Amino acid sequence: MLFRAIAEDRPGPKWAELFAQYWPAYHQWWAREGLTARPTYLECRKAIRKHMPEIAQLWEELCDLAGGGDAAARFLSFYGPPPYLSACSQAIWQGDAPLLVRNYDYAPLAFDAVVLKTGWQGRGVIGMSDGLFGLVDGINDAGLAVSLTFGGRRNTGRGFGVPLILRYVLQTCTSTEEAGAALARIPCHMSYNVTVLDAGRQFLTAYLAPDRKPVLSHAAVATNHQERVEWSSHARFTATVERERFLLQQLSLHPTTDDRFVAAFLRPPLYSTAFTAGFGTLYTAAYRPREGRLELHWPHRRWVKSFDHFAEDSVQVVIPAGGGL
Repeated sequence: MLFRAIAEDRPGPKWAELFAQYWPAYHQWWAREGLTARPTYLECRKAIRKHMPEIAQLWEELCDLAGGGDAAARFLSFYGPPPYLSACSQAIWQGDAPLLVRNYDYAPLAFDAVVLKTGWQGRGVIGMSDGLFGLVDGINDAGLAVSLTFGGRRNTGRGFGVPLILRYVLQTCTSTEEAGAALARIPCHMSYNVTVLDAGRQFLTAYLAPDRKPVLSHAAVATNHQERVEWSSHARFTATVERERFLLQQLSLHPTTDDRFVAAFLRPPLYSTAFTAGFGTLYTAAYRPREGRLELHWPHRRWVKSFDHFAEDSVQVVIPAGGGL
């Protein structure tokens, strides 16, 4: 798998080239249940303007760059997408400086593998791209970091795919308090856990769901359930309870260092080799809000990006079909 780092301050040819490259696969996925199963363009535009008015113009600019087609515009709205599952673990290390660490466990063939640095609408954002508009984790130039995990419920509803919600938070919010208010009001189409950390050490985990009110908690750990396990077979398969307990134990150990805490994500039970099942650990990310820095980790490899130093380069990571890196 080739991970690429791409920087473009305004929506332009680099993003358009990426979209052209990824769109055939995304279109096949997005339309797999038929075009009528997805919201119409007018429904998507209305939803964006109602719930995320600050980025409505940005969405329209990206739609134009994508060719102005109906299907592409509906896809880029992230409104009412097909259901999809990930695993993932994330936690706030409460040490000398704020630190958010996460494992992204997902299918290798359904992953952008692009670290995207943007200055859209005057806001600097660095994050791991999903659908080329959304993000599965990221940080902005105000020192706000966010990350997601699947919430462990099969329920679906009318709302946005959570990667665009993360993009919206990073585009419009500067603190955990502001992020919490946004997460509490934007409808999400499936259950997800979003952990937020700012440079002032304030953090929260939002339990989002399509069929009940969001819960803003002070939980420092999130795996693949919310306040309790509700999908027992998925919980057993992903070992969500065991990973949560392990992380809580790690946070209670004193003294420890941030490097040791990050290293714990590169070993079982947090690190997963279930790549063929679509839940292998594709990367470990460590976000340092005060430094505006992202560190991507794999066993025996580290890749660092920041607002001050962002090289447009790449790293190649080998993921065996049935094992680890």
